[in-house]
Amino acid sequence: MRTLTFLFTCCLGLAAAPSLSHEFWIAPEQYQVDARAVIRADLRVGQEFTGSTMIFNPDEFARFDLIRDGAATPVSGRLGDLPALTHAAGAPGLVVVVHETQDRVVTYKDWEQFRHFVEEKDLGPALESHRQRGLPDAGFGESYRRFAKSLVAVGDGAGADRRVGLNMEIVAEANPYTDRLEGGMPMRVFLDGAPRGNAQLELFERDAEGAVTLSLHRTDAEGRVTVPVTPGAAYLANSVVLRTLDNDAADAGPVWHTDWASLTFAVPDAPR
Repeated sequence: MRTLTFLFTCCLGLAAAPSLSHEFWIAPEQYQVDARAVIRADLRVGQEFTGSTMIFNPDEFARFDLIRDGAATPVSGRLGDLPALTHAAGAPGLVVVVHETQDRVVTYKDWEQFRHFVEEKDLGPALESHRQRGLPDAGFGESYRRFAKSLVAVGDGAGADRRVGLNMEIVAEANPYTDRLEGGMPMRVFLDGAPRGNAQLELFERDAEGAVTLSLHRTDAEGRVTVPVTPGAAYLANSVVLRTLDNDAADAGPVWHTDWASLTFAVPDAPR
């Protein structure tokens, strides 16, 4: 596993990076709540685990659920709600919040944007493929869809994450609220229902003082990766895949498509 670590400060804004590689994630106000409390969470888009909040807008998403013991409850709300998720916590256990967006389209204004994105997210021979397809250096489109999950502990938080049917998905193979994680947090990445091997996974850590650190990891042949975690910190795991669309005419619509998977969770100072 190769790991590169960089320290970012909160003063870095979205405009600091030349790419369009903005993560999307679910940000609970609290990762651990009592059974009589309310789960509140924002939908966020940004970089370095810092971003803007998104309103509750059913036209913008394909799925928004709370999953407990394999049973899904759709998230309800009114257009414009902030936070986007407000729901009674209910019985003790592990709650998996799931959100899938509709497809959106972004247009690359220049080659440098695309090159930076491909290299930052380790998206394979896309630059060479782009040239071979005869696509232009600027003015071409990419459609994208986001698949986000978050782990919230209600009461004791007992339970386990599992696959929930997303096209791209990060699954936690341990419960951060009940399991001891001295050896790290094991996760598995899936794409189109199969393990996604030899793929980059980004892990953003926000410590108790708010400092954010990024480390890069790689899944094994079975899509598994174990990442180091620290008690008292919150985490965003992110993975991206770039797909070729059956369109080599940039003026006819998007020529690329990306799927993004994210998973957020926290590691308490001590398991309950």
